[in-house]
Amino acid sequence: MKDFRDLTVWEKSHKLTLEIYSLTAKFPRHELYGLTSQVRRCSASIGANIAEGCGKRGNNEFQRYLQIASGSASELDYHLLLARDLGFLTDTDYHDLARRLTEVRKMLTSLLQKIEADRLMAKC
Repeated sequence: MKDFRDLTVWEKSHKLTLEIYSLTAKFPRHELYGLTSQVRRCSASIGANIAEGCGKRGNNEFQRYLQIASGSASELDYHLLLARDLGFLTDTDYHDLARRLTEVRKMLTSLLQKIEADRLMAKC
């Protein structure tokens, strides 16, 4: 069992989620149960799945939860684009969030590749 707090990717995804909660508080009230909820949910899902994967036994389950986190990051990527195109996010806020999300996605991909390489080496 790993401590998710030790993973830089979790820390960055957590900080991104905190920023997203702050920015979505400014979304229109009529979007509270629509886009606001969706953006927050998929953002929080990234860190939550990293944390849950750390609590599982073995790298196979950890890898599966990282893949789910990666899927949530892709979903968030679209929702941020939609929020910008609807005028809920400024271009500056959108580009900052997109840059930070890209960093998290790259880190998830690298971690997934490392786990897969370790798994293949263990078979040798």
